[in-house]
Amino acid sequence: MVLRAQGLACGRGGVVLAEALNFVVASGRCLLLRGPNGAGKSTLLLTLAGIVSPLAGGSVLEGTDEDAGPQLHYCGHRNALKPRLSVLENLDFWAALNGPTGMAAPDALDRVGLGHIAGLDAGYLSAGQGRRLALARLLVSVRPLWLLDEPTAALDVEGHALVTELIDAHLDRGGLVVAATHDPITLPDLTRMQTLAMGRAR
Repeated sequence: MVLRAQGLACGRGGVVLAEALNFVVASGRCLLLRGPNGAGKSTLLLTLAGIVSPLAGGSVLEGTDEDAGPQLHYCGHRNALKPRLSVLENLDFWAALNGPTGMAAPDALDRVGLGHIAGLDAGYLSAGQGRRLALARLLVSVRPLWLLDEPTAALDVEGHALVTELIDAHLDRGGLVVAATHDPITLPDLTRMQTLAMGRAR
């Protein structure tokens, strides 16, 4: 499976934030988007997800089964949690919405370190715990392409290590990751990583 972008330009509100982007991300590899605030990293992820239309060029995920359903997860900088539902109920909701094709929700919560508060209302979570719950959505529904916007935001040192472990395991399974981040993400195998430096803030 390969994610390929050619001549891709993206922006919002009529403002071009990035243009003439060409890159290829193959199975088992991670592309890090680096650049200052306003350089278009988040907009590029939204464009790759199909949420924002490209201004020019395009991207395609090659080697997919057309009958397999949605092929990507988009995890934005907002956690999209329902505060009056419990931690487990939030994750069950997302598993039902996206398809329960991965880990069982309790197991996914254990994996991200939230199993002990599964019954707590999500409105009581700290910012870091909320981010861990958002990441758990990646585990309960299997999709090959992960588009991650600041996945380590609000996380402590252990949380940063968790993100690295989740990405590494996903790549082991042949998945692809495109992540916009200001924080360093260093995988055990550096050959799995590539970087796209995006332009100046506008």
